Amino acid sequence: MFTPLPKAQDHWFRFRMDWKRRRLRARAILKRRELTCLRRGAWGRETILLFCTIRNEAERLDWFVKHYRSLGVGQFIFIDNGSTDGTRERLLALPDATVYTTGASYKASRFGMDWINWLMLRHGNGHWCVVADADELLIYPHWQTRPLPALTAWLDNEGQRTLPAMMLELYPRGPLDQTDYTPGSDPITALGWFDAGNYTIRHKPLLDCLLIQGGPRARCFFHSAPNRAPTLTKLPLIRWSWHDVWVNSTHAILPRGLNRVFATDEGERISGALLHTKFLPTVVEKSRIEKARAQHFGNAPVFDSYYDAVAAAPDLWCPASTRYSGWEQLEELGLVSRGGWA
Repeated sequence: MFTPLPKAQDHWFRFRMDWKRRRLRARAILKRRELTCLRRGAWGRETILLFCTIRNEAERLDWFVKHYRSLGVGQFIFIDNGSTDGTRERLLALPDATVYTTGASYKASRFGMDWINWLMLRHGNGHWCVVADADELLIYPHWQTRPLPALTAWLDNEGQRTLPAMMLELYPRGPLDQTDYTPGSDPITALGWFDAGNYTIRHKPLLDCLLIQGGPRARCFFHSAPNRAPTLTKLPLIRWSWHDVWVNSTHAILPRGLNRVFATDEGERISGALLHTKFLPTVVEKSRIEKARAQHFGNAPVFDSYYDAVAAAPDLWCPASTRYSGWEQLEELGLVSRGGWA
């Protein structure tokens, strides 16, 4: 999987990516004009911050905030991108939230990453930061008993600035639109299944990062074009520096060396999982809406068949599906690792 690059090629890739980092940083600074601050919270130097671009997620918001508060997030920094379901009003009512708003194009901001890069540049320098979508719940070994401040202190001691996590896509058994779910409750009670073993992993030398693909979306919607399946590798926790910039969602970051979160020998390094709760019943109607908006993919027409398939409310369950039971189970399956975090 991992083959070291020749020194000359590695230096060339590093040079190219450093120029890309500068361009993306300058782009983010220009995009700040698209954001309006509606409410500014207050936090200390050691506060763990969470950054999230959000649109019409009222049904998930309460549990999302509850989960990350329990982990130790001290301030939420949201970008509301034109919500119409009451999400913005809910955000403004949170005592520990800073709220920005924009009506600008999500796609034209590199799917929100220009906005995130600017706000992390403005607010995140020196902080441990979580970056997550509203349908992503971060877990890691011992997460129920060791909150984020304990983990980040250990990562600091190890000299590791990022925590990698594989996005684990959860789904129900039965048609997507017939799942029983109460808004604001734990989505995992409705989405109890996942794919345990149909994953591919490869190294991308230009960014020196890993690319993991697979899971139910690859199996059901991209089986004829597996290379187009969603990327499942993410870096949701980072000690941010003003030098840093996200390249493509939180799949990869620059400077390039921050992506080297994997062992290159026979050992293991710590990793977590992002429980992806996308497949609640509302995903069916949202797929119809997002197909019309064409804001989520660089070449939207290519993905029309994907949106159509989700809008048909398929059953993603199959005989090989595995019922989710916790991080220990994921560790046994090799999907998360304690590394030295005993």
